[in-house]
Amino acid sequence: MEMDSYRLNWLIFVTLALSAVPCSVGKKYISALGDPGMARDGLRVAFEGWNFCNEVGAEAPNMGSPRAADCFDIYPVGDGHKIKHRVTEEDNKLSVGEPFVGGTPSVLTDVDLYAVEKELYLASKCQVDEADQKPWHFWMVMLKNGNMDTLSGLCPKDGHKVGPFPPEPRFPCFGKGCMNQPLLFHEYTSLQEDNTTMKGSFYGTYDLDADLSKGFDNISYSNVTWKKEVGKGSWVFHHVLKTSEKYPWLMLYLRSDATTGLSGGYNHQTRGMTRIIPESPDFTVRFTLNVMRGGGPKSQFYLMDMGSCWKNNGQPCDGDVTTDVTRYSEMIINPSVTAWCRADNLNSCPPYHTLPNGTRIHRTATANYPYGAYHMYCTPGNAQHPEEPYNICDQYSNPQPQEILQIIPHPAWGDYGYPTEPGQGWIGDPRTWELDVGRMSQALYFYQDPGTPPVRRLWPSLDVGTEIYVSKEGEIAEWELSNFEVVIPDPSQ
Repeated sequence: MEMDSYRLNWLIFVTLALSAVPCSVGKKYISALGDPGMARDGLRVAFEGWNFCNEVGAEAPNMGSPRAADCFDIYPVGDGHKIKHRVTEEDNKLSVGEPFVGGTPSVLTDVDLYAVEKELYLASKCQVDEADQKPWHFWMVMLKNGNMDTLSGLCPKDGHKVGPFPPEPRFPCFGKGCMNQPLLFHEYTSLQEDNTTMKGSFYGTYDLDADLSKGFDNISYSNVTWKKEVGKGSWVFHHVLKTSEKYPWLMLYLRSDATTGLSGGYNHQTRGMTRIIPESPDFTVRFTLNVMRGGGPKSQFYLMDMGSCWKNNGQPCDGDVTTDVTRYSEMIINPSVTAWCRADNLNSCPPYHTLPNGTRIHRTATANYPYGAYHMYCTPGNAQHPEEPYNICDQYSNPQPQEILQIIPHPAWGDYGYPTEPGQGWIGDPRTWELDVGRMSQALYFYQDPGTPPVRRLWPSLDVGTEIYVSKEGEIAEWELSNFEVVIPDPSQ
C-alpha cells in the first residue's frame, strides 16, 4: 500500500510539473530526484553542520560528528501503519575515533574527514534502490556558522593553507572557540496520535552552555520540522533560524545534492537526492514556499540557490582546492536587500548581462544594462584575467576559491518565472514557483579564462533557505518549503 501511494503521488507531482514546463516538441521530461515533489511517505532526510570554511573543526561535546539522518520505511499494519527506522541513535552519535562499517581507519582521528565518511555511512543505510534508476539517499539540512576565528588558522585562503592573522571587522568572533559546531537534538519521525500524520525534527543551538529548558532568549537556535499525512500530498519542511550576539551570522538551507560526486561548495564526495545532475539550459525547478518571518534586513533569503564547481579553464572540478572554483548563483527575495550594482559601482556588477534572446549588454552600457537586477557579483580569487574593475569573493568561506552572483527581483528575470518586483514571494505572499532555472542559469555571467571552451554548466546542488548576515541583534527567520521538484529532459531519449 505504501508503494502504491508513493507511485500515485509521484505521478501527480510530475504531471503537474511537466504541465508548466516549456517542452520542445517530441521531448520527454522526467524527474531528476529520487523523491519527486517530496511525496514519498518513507522519508529520507539528513543533517550536516559546518564551520565558516565548510569544515568541522571540532565536534560539540557529547554530540558526535555533526552528521545525522532520519530515514525510515512505513508499512500498513491492521488499520494503521508502522514506521521502521534505518538509522539508529548510535549511528547518529558516532564521534571521531569510533569505527563504523566502510570507514577508512586512516581518517578516524581527522575530525573533518571523519564527518565526510560518516555521511557516506549514513547514506548507505538510507539508500533507496529502484529498478532502472540510479540509487538515491536524502534531502540535506545544512546549518552553517558564519563566525571565523582569524587567529585559529583553520580556514584556507583560496584553497591554500595560511597561518593566523589579526581579526578583521568583516569576520565576527567572540573569541577562541567561536567556530564551534552546534548542540543537535533529534526527534525521530513518528506517527502522531491520529495514526495518519508523521512528524520529526532536528533542532538545537550553537550556545554550548545553553539551558534549553529556560527558552531561547539571547541564544542562537535552529529547528527543522517535517510533517506529512500518510499517502497524501508533500512533506512540509518548517524552518526556524535565530541569530544572537555571539552567533550573528548563521545559514540554514534545505538542499538537493547529487547522489554521488562533488556538490556545490565541497571538495569531497557527497550524497543526496539528485539522481541525475541538471544541466543548463534545459531544466525546471518547482516548489512551494511560505515565508512567515524574514530574518531582518540582512537576511539574504534565497528563493533559489544554485551551486556548482568547475575550473577557470572550463574543466570539471577534481578535488584540487587550488584550481577548483565553487560557483554560486542566488536569487535573494528579501526586499530589504537592494542592488549594490550601479553605474557608479561597476565592481559589484557582472561584466555582461545576457537577454533571453542571447543579446549581451556590457555593464558600461548605462542606457540598457539592468543594474537593479544584481545585488552583488564577485570574481574568483584565482582568476588570472578578471575584467577591471572587480571585487574578489571572500577567500576563506569555502575550501576552494568561489565565484558568487547574487540577483534580486527585477523585470529582467520575468521571462524565466522569477520575481520581477520587490516583495513578491515574501512575507504574506506564499507561492508555488515554476522557475526556468536551466535557461536562466545558462544566461548568467560566470568567469572563464580567455580562449577556453565554454563550460558545461551542471548544477549538483539546488537549495532554498537563508543566510542571516552579521545581524546586530537576534533575528528570526521562519519559512515552510514543500513540493520540491526538478524536471529534466529524459537522458534516454
